[in-house]
Amino acid sequence: MLTAIRARVLPERQRRTFEELTADLDLNEGDTLSKRSAFWTMLVLAACIASAGLIADSTATVIGAMIIAPLSTPIMGTALALVKRERTGGVKFVVLGGLVVIGLGALFSLLLPSPYDLLSNSQVAARTSPRLVDLLGALATGFAGAIALARRDVAAILPGVAISISLVPPLCVVGICLAEGSPSLAFGALVLFLSNFLALVFAGSLVFTTLGYTSAVREQGGRARHRVRVTFALLVLLVLVPIVLNSLIALAVAKLTDVGRASAGSWLASTPGAEVVDVTNQGFSLVIEVRAPTDLPPTATLMRDLSTQLPTGIPVVLERSVGESLDLGSTT
Repeated sequence: MLTAIRARVLPERQRRTFEELTADLDLNEGDTLSKRSAFWTMLVLAACIASAGLIADSTATVIGAMIIAPLSTPIMGTALALVKRERTGGVKFVVLGGLVVIGLGALFSLLLPSPYDLLSNSQVAARTSPRLVDLLGALATGFAGAIALARRDVAAILPGVAISISLVPPLCVVGICLAEGSPSLAFGALVLFLSNFLALVFAGSLVFTTLGYTSAVREQGGRARHRVRVTFALLVLLVLVPIVLNSLIALAVAKLTDVGRASAGSWLASTPGAEVVDVTNQGFSLVIEVRAPTDLPPTATLMRDLSTQLPTGIPVVLERSVGESLDLGSTT
C-alpha cells in the first residue's frame, strides 16, 4: 500500500534523491560555512522585518518576513533526521535561532510608546492566543512543505508554505511581550511557535517515511528509538494541552457573549430607541454596553433571563453610553 501511495504522490522521475534532500535541509552537510552564514543572515533580517511589521501592525510587512525566514530548514532537517534516526543538530539551530529572534523582538520593543496596550495591536494579539485550528493548519502546512521538498516539480509552492506557517513572528511577539512585562502573552506566543514546530516535524517525518526516505547509515538501538518517541510524545502533549484548553475557553467566551447579546436585545426590545452597543467578556465577567434615550427596563428581568442560560456565578456589569456603570451581581 505504501508503494502505491508513493507512486501517486511522488513519481520516480520527479523524486529528489536522498542526498539532495539532505544537502538542502542539513546545515552540517556540504558547504557548512556558506549554509550557516546564509541561515543566520536571513534569520536576523527576517526577525527585524517581522518585529518592525508587528510594531507597525502591518500585515504585508509580517508576510514579507515569513517568506524569507529560514527556520523551516532546520525544522524539516529535524524531521528528516528522525527518519534517518540520526542526530543532525537541527534542533540546536532552531533553539539558538529562536533565542536570537526573541532578543531582536525585545530590542525592537524599545520603539513602542509607554504605556502600550499590546492587545490593541492586531498582529500581536493574533499570535498570543493559539487555538486547535492553528495546530491543524500547521499540520496541513507541514504535509505540503514536505511533499514540495521531496518533489522536483512543485518547489514553486514553497513561498506559499512559508506564508502559511508562523515561525519567526510568534518568536518576535515573545520578545516584545517579555520586554513589555506581559509574560502570559509571551507564553501564548511561545506555545503557538512550539505547536507549529512540532506539527512541521511530525508531518515532515511522516511524509518522508511514507515516500521511502530511509537510511541505513547508522541504526540506533531500540532503547534510543524508544527514548526519542517518548520525548516527542511528551512535547506534543505539553503543547497540545494548552492549545486545547485555550480553544475551549475561546468557545466558552463566544457562547457567553452570544447569550449576553441575545438576552440584552430581548430585554431592550420594548424600549424605544434603546440598543445594545457591545457585549464583551472581561475576566469571565459579562459586560453589556447599551444606549437608551429613556429609562431602562428593570434589570431583574435581564438577570433572570441570563441565569436560565448561563452557569451560576457569572458576574454581569451593565454600562450606559453616558458613563454609568451598574454591577448587576452574578447569575444564579
